[in-house]
Amino acid sequence: MIKKALVLAALAVFTFNGAIAADTTLSTPASTTVQTQQAAPAETTPAVKDKAEFDAPPPPPCPKAQKAKSDFEKRMKLTDEQKQKAKELRLKGHEQMEPIIAKIKELKQEKDMVLKSRMAVQMQQEKIAEIDAQIKDLKKQAHELRMQNMKEFESILTDKQKKELKKMKKEGRKKFEKARKKCIKDGNCKPMQQPVPMPKPASPIKE
Repeated sequence: MIKKALVLAALAVFTFNGAIAADTTLSTPASTTVQTQQAAPAETTPAVKDKAEFDAPPPPPCPKAQKAKSDFEKRMKLTDEQKQKAKELRLKGHEQMEPIIAKIKELKQEKDMVLKSRMAVQMQQEKIAEIDAQIKDLKKQAHELRMQNMKEFESILTDKQKKELKKMKKEGRKKFEKARKKCIKDGNCKPMQQPVPMPKPASPIKE
C-alpha cells in the first residue's frame, strides 16, 4: 500500500490521467442500483425503479482529483477543444481498462481461494503459478493501454505543450525518488524500481 501511495503521490499530478482524471470517476451500474434501491419506496414498481436508476446522478468527483485536473489544465494551457478531446481519451481508456481490471480482481480472488484450499502443496503451487502468469500478462496489457493513451493525448498537444509535459514528468520523477528514499530511510517500505511515467488507469490495479 505504501509503495502504491508513493507512486501515485509522486506522479499523479504530472501525468495525463493522474492529473486530469477527475471526471473519470463514473458511477457503475452496480453502485447506481444500490443507491436507487435504498432511496426507492417499497411499493415502487419495477418500471419506476428502472427509471429512477437511469436518472440517478453520478457521485461527485474526488475533490483532490478535481483540483489536480484543474491545476494540470491551467499549467498546460489546454484549449476547450483539447480539454474535450482529452476527456474523450480518458473515457475510452477507462472502457478499455475496465475488463482488464475486473479480470485481475477475479484472478486474485481465485488465488486467495487456492491458498486457503486443502489441495496438495505441489498442485497448489502450480495453480498459483498459473494464476500469477495470467495476472502478469494482464498487467502488461494494462501498461500498453496506458502508454497508448498517453501517446494519443500527446498527439493533441502543441510542441510547446509537449515540452511542458516533459518538464512535468521530470519533476514527477524527482518527487518520486525523494519520496522513495525517505520511505526506505524510515523503514516503511521495501526498495522498489522507479516506474516508467505513464497515465493512471481510471480504476487502479492493486499490487
